[in-house]
Amino acid sequence: MSSELEDGQYSHDTEKAVPVDPKEAEHILENVAYFDDPNLDREHVLEGVLEDDSPYPEVRSAVANTDDPDIPVSTLRAYVMGLFWAILISGLNQFFYFRYPSVTIANYVGQLLSFPMGRAWAKFVPNWRIFGYQLNPGPFTIKEHVLITIMASVGAASAYATDIVAVQRVYYDQNYNFGYQWMIVMSTQMIGFSIGGILRRFLVNPPSMIWPINLVTCALFNTLHSQVYTGIGTHGGISRERFFFYVWLAGVLWYFFPGYIFQALSYFSWVCWIAPNNIVVNQLFGYVSGLGMSVITFDWAQITYVVNPLATPWWAAANVGAGFAFFFWLLVPCLYYTNTWYSEYLPMSTRTSYDNTGAPYNITRIINADSSFNITAYEEYSPLFLSTTFALSYGLSFASITATLTHAFLFFRKQIWSQSRRSMNEQADIHARLMAKYKQVPEWWYMLIFVTMFVIGVISIELWHTELPVWAFCLSLVIAFFYVVPIGMIQAITNQQIGLNVITELIIGYALPGRPIAMMLFKTWGYISMYQALVFASDFKLGHYMKIPPRTMFWCQVVATMVAGTVQLGVQAWMFTNITDMCSPTQPDGFICPNTEVFGTASFIWGVIGPQRQFSKGQVYYGLLYFFLIGALCPFAAWIISLKWPHSLIRYVNFPIIFSGTGNIPPASAVNYVPWTIVAFIFNYVIRRRHFSWWTKYNYVLAAGLDSGLAVSLVLVFFILQYPANGTIGINNIQKWWGNTVFLNTADGKALPLLQPPAGGTFGGEGEMYE
Repeated sequence: MSSELEDGQYSHDTEKAVPVDPKEAEHILENVAYFDDPNLDREHVLEGVLEDDSPYPEVRSAVANTDDPDIPVSTLRAYVMGLFWAILISGLNQFFYFRYPSVTIANYVGQLLSFPMGRAWAKFVPNWRIFGYQLNPGPFTIKEHVLITIMASVGAASAYATDIVAVQRVYYDQNYNFGYQWMIVMSTQMIGFSIGGILRRFLVNPPSMIWPINLVTCALFNTLHSQVYTGIGTHGGISRERFFFYVWLAGVLWYFFPGYIFQALSYFSWVCWIAPNNIVVNQLFGYVSGLGMSVITFDWAQITYVVNPLATPWWAAANVGAGFAFFFWLLVPCLYYTNTWYSEYLPMSTRTSYDNTGAPYNITRIINADSSFNITAYEEYSPLFLSTTFALSYGLSFASITATLTHAFLFFRKQIWSQSRRSMNEQADIHARLMAKYKQVPEWWYMLIFVTMFVIGVISIELWHTELPVWAFCLSLVIAFFYVVPIGMIQAITNQQIGLNVITELIIGYALPGRPIAMMLFKTWGYISMYQALVFASDFKLGHYMKIPPRTMFWCQVVATMVAGTVQLGVQAWMFTNITDMCSPTQPDGFICPNTEVFGTASFIWGVIGPQRQFSKGQVYYGLLYFFLIGALCPFAAWIISLKWPHSLIRYVNFPIIFSGTGNIPPASAVNYVPWTIVAFIFNYVIRRRHFSWWTKYNYVLAAGLDSGLAVSLVLVFFILQYPANGTIGINNIQKWWGNTVFLNTADGKALPLLQPPAGGTFGGEGEMYE
């Protein structure tokens, strides 16, 4: 092909529908969403409709409303590079998953590095044919780049089920063969894929399901490939390509300061530095174990820890911020300083569980040599206590579960019913109509995968000793399937996901007490199947935006998921075989398996001790069960008010997000939420309203530059300064200077409680022990 096509601009005419008649605009608006969508900005929506573009300016700014079906996508080059990155990233992430300190190779690394790799392939590799496929089909295209990135990302994170395998080996002395491990991992991953595919008509096709985080990725693709489209707007200034490079370079260089040189910039709890020994001040203003009223951080890794605030609609961020302020800045101090749950004897905010002396809970004191529960030892030792924020997080999780169902019924039922009968080409959206030109994936393809993986799951729990009956396996999948649509719809419009991990632990803990392996498996199939369904739905939407043929998407996701999962298990098996003292606290190379320890502890708490010893009537945290009722009723209140005042601020109130938006606390803390809310307010409210043309052109490019710069810098800091010499570089100078220790040498950094139990004594009466 000619050189003028190197930027992915192919000579074929692009497909674009005829502009819509203004008289039809209002009719089309009614079909965009069958619920009062807070993202639907009527100030700018007609502009998109009249230009035959998305009614959402966020989508218009990041996604082109044209498509060239002749652009190469399913090429040998794309699959080879996609598999290369799928194997490399999944293998490296699994290797470092068991190490502390660790590093995660983010999706942006694959997206960025595959771009020059693809360009080099197009320039230097000869155009030979292998089995009839061209080795070099010409210029590296944007669609090939998307395909490679999706393949690299679907298996980038460690598969949740690999922790089951590790915990069985480390804590329960169950070293089952590779066949069992492979079936567990594939079943949990691929069942989620099939559910996401089956329900894509609800979560992918409607234009109202915008999946905001994908807009950052789309903006980066279009920037790297110099795509020009009407949604960018007419704002002057430097090009998006140059803007991205400046932001990316600044992000790479800056993280060396809060990430290594001056870590107090990350935990900028300046009030605590003034009064380092005042416990109350540190509890209120601290970032490590306090409530974070210091407000400021200079570390983008902290700000974007939960999700990128630049990609989160302001109204959604406001719900999260309001929920944080009410529950953690108002309710938590009230609970703590009234000594509810004996909280004053514990730190205010940690992820650790404690005994009745205020020491970390020693699980080994209540289990027998075969890891079974010793109730006598438990009664002689202590109930389990949690920090106030940790305990409250369980209550908020309970509330979010019931609020999600109520909210979905009240606000989404018309949308769900409508989409169940609507085909792709009937969507009021240019992107859906352009995608309708491609062959769709038949529903039976996804059903076949579901049935196959269901059978594999049944085989794995029946042939090996797991103590999980088939009925419980089926129940876990019912829970996942039942919640995918309501949780997915909320995530698709807010960027916030509601987790099922706590509710699945609670259900199986009551249904099958004393079975930790069954608990882990039930939780994984119930929670991760839903989670994976939404991961794949998000990828489907990315392919939808970038006009990747659906059948190509199907095969690339299936192949990459199976390859990445197999690689992760292979790496894990090699590590346990060849690394001495793997998962030992004294492992000399840092492979102490901190995540496996947390997972194993959870299996003891929920599967061995059981929720009945924490939440049943008469137990310490029984009152938290009332959050189920609170969660169910709150959306009714919002709905009733919206009937009376439909255009008031109540349309922006989303109780599932208010309850679940802070669901990452712990291990997240105020430093991950307060600055996050401020950044979202500045960019997605102030700048969006006052400088809309700038926001349209640069906002998502800024988000991509900051995130990708951070991703690259994290890798550089780790492999240059932390990994070599077992982290001893600068141990006697830079690691010990004031800027790297001041935030730790405070009552906040030491996680000190307000009260100490009497010498040799305990807190909490015997009434809290389970009978």
